[in-house]
Amino acid sequence: MNLDPGIEMHLTEAVKRFWITRETQAMKQGSQTGSKDAGARSAVTGGAQMNGFIDLVRELLCANGLPKAHIFCEKYVELPGWYRPEKKWDLLVVSDGKLIAGIEFKSQVGSFGNNYNNRTEEAIGSAADIWSAYREGAFKPSARPWLGYLMLLEEASGSLRPVRAREPHFKVFEEFKDASYAKRYEILLTKLVRERMYDAACFLMSNAAKGPEGYYREPNVELGFQNFVASLIAKAIAVAKSREGPAAS
Repeated sequence: MNLDPGIEMHLTEAVKRFWITRETQAMKQGSQTGSKDAGARSAVTGGAQMNGFIDLVRELLCANGLPKAHIFCEKYVELPGWYRPEKKWDLLVVSDGKLIAGIEFKSQVGSFGNNYNNRTEEAIGSAADIWSAYREGAFKPSARPWLGYLMLLEEASGSLRPVRAREPHFKVFEEFKDASYAKRYEILLTKLVRERMYDAACFLMSNAAKGPEGYYREPNVELGFQNFVASLIAKAIAVAKSREGPAAS
């Protein structure tokens, strides 16, 4: 699916910012402490890699009628949970005391095996927690909020090669047989949306060689950025119109 040229340009810039921020943090991480974290961890302990995507989504929300003051990033992003006291989201929209949307922005570069399992458990757990809290009235008088999940995965041999599933007692579902970690993420995000655990998900891939130039690809159109923002913007427009009240006759 083709993106609006303006949005595509900003998405490309967000991808560039991701890789450049990682590289900058990897170089600076040990400059003050005198030591660097092991492996790729030195590039992620500083955070901020996904800020380009967060800023882009915030700008799109504002362009479609939501006041910037109602969009929260970095600060005031905690929501009560059902299984834990609270959880931080990467972006929240709270308008007139009502929870409108919550979005997670995640990435993975290297360490595909362990991190895939962690990301999977985190994505499922966050959704289960917030929907249980919503069921119990934690966000009254909010209507059902919109939940989104955006994942940027490194395009590398380790994420693209087939991975054997372990089946010591029972067989895994057929779609997981010899699926790469990239394919596993695609399956995960597709199922999360179809099970209505998230209203929309976006899955992007990029690599360290061409990523700093803005390269990315979308392995599955259903999980493309266009679908993701279209769903979110529809929610934003509906909220903006409801704040305006009924049109004068």
